[in-house]
Amino acid sequence: MSRRHRIKPLNQSELPPLIAEKTRSPVAIILGSPSEVIHALESLPGIEATCFQMDVFQGERLRAELAEAGLVANVVLAADLWDLPGTFQTVLFMPARGGERELKIDMVDQAYHVLRQGGLFLVWSPYQTDDLFTGLLKKVFGKVHTPPHDSGMDTTTLLWSVRAGEQPRRRHELTFQVKIGDGPSCRFLSRPGTFSYGKFDLGARALCEVMQVEPGDRVLDLGCGVGTNGVFASQKAGENGFISFVDSNHRAIALTELNAKANGVAKFETFASSTVTGPQEDSFDVVIANPPYFANNSIAQLFIHRAKAMMTPQGRFYLVTRQPEESGAAILDTFGEAEAVEHRGYTIVCA
Repeated sequence: MSRRHRIKPLNQSELPPLIAEKTRSPVAIILGSPSEVIHALESLPGIEATCFQMDVFQGERLRAELAEAGLVANVVLAADLWDLPGTFQTVLFMPARGGERELKIDMVDQAYHVLRQGGLFLVWSPYQTDDLFTGLLKKVFGKVHTPPHDSGMDTTTLLWSVRAGEQPRRRHELTFQVKIGDGPSCRFLSRPGTFSYGKFDLGARALCEVMQVEPGDRVLDLGCGVGTNGVFASQKAGENGFISFVDSNHRAIALTELNAKANGVAKFETFASSTVTGPQEDSFDVVIANPPYFANNSIAQLFIHRAKAMMTPQGRFYLVTRQPEESGAAILDTFGEAEAVEHRGYTIVCA
């Protein structure tokens, strides 16, 4: 019988001594959970560090945990790694267990361009073997190095490469074309690390086909992703309508701005927020939401609570879900009454 290896978070594994030996300031740490980043920084005393995050929630947690641990590091929230100010002597990437393959590839390509000539790119993976990065680093950097076999690394993988020379920037992105009903066809740009990369989510389609938006309506798109739902709402709201997009992911917000402009949304605003703050409260005729189906329903709960605060007294709220009992109960508690529409295998709860 084969024995399965339990993959532990990197904050539960000892930082490989080779990372401490090879790391030189300034260093950039790419993504990673707040606890993993803290663990790495505690093992690299005196290092000048910049921590890159795309998600507001993760960035805020990291700042709070840095303060609690008494550590100093610059936390930068941005859409792209190569948006970081300055260049770095070392870049450390701690990829997530089961994380998105395309995002990992994108981060390696972008890391090349934030490194100084002769700078070191380190990948510390939670997997005992990680074939993705071995080939990827060789493709991007030309050479890839591994620790000696007697280094004691039997549960994680450490790889590194050195930047030598110049390469053109390579943008990882996919576009997709969507049409709702008799409306005009829209083209959307998407990039790794955003919701429904490269395709239109079926739940979003169900929501867009059911929601009722009138000409001139002010619409709030919660968890907007790359902006698809708000763009289709704008087709119904017309030139006198207004769309406000909110997402916690900076890359999603950057793409939403591009997609809204490209698809002719006349009046809109965007907010990167993990608490649905920024848009004017009590001002929206329609609020639409397509929350993720994880995190103990906490994001759906947040959207429901904040939706009511954002709506006018006659406002309409539409939430698409595959967990109608949990979301429906929360909507009833918040709004007092609601109705559900079954469409395309999803439930759209309306309040």
